[in-house]
Amino acid sequence: MYQYHEKEFTNTKDLAMHVLSGKYKIVLIWCFLQQPILRLSEIEKMLPDINQRMLIRQLRELESNHLLTRKVYPVVPPKVEYQLTEIGRELSTIVQHICDWGDHYYEVVADLSTDIAD
Repeated sequence: MYQYHEKEFTNTKDLAMHVLSGKYKIVLIWCFLQQPILRLSEIEKMLPDINQRMLIRQLRELESNHLLTRKVYPVVPPKVEYQLTEIGRELSTIVQHICDWGDHYYEVVADLSTDIAD
C-alpha cells in the first residue's frame, strides 16, 4: 500500500492516475509546456471554456501534488504566477504522446463516422 495525502493506493499507477485525474489537468500541463510561466488571466485566455472557479481548483490541486509552483508578488493588485516544477516538467513526453494519440484517435473516429454515414 502507498499512502499519499491521507489516501491509500494499491500501487503507484493508481497514485499517478489520482494525481493526474481531473477534467483539465492534462490540458493545463500542456499550457505550461507551451509557455513556462503563466498568470491566471493568461491561462483563461488559452482555455476560455473553463470557468474561473474550476480553473483555480485544478491549479490548486496541481500545486498540492507538487506539479506546479505558485509565486505571489507583494504588489497591488496582486500578481500571481504559476509554473511547472521539475517533476511536472517530466510529464512533457507523456502529455505530448497523449496529444498525438488524440490526433490519431480523431482521425480514426472521423473515418469510422464517415463509413457509417455512407
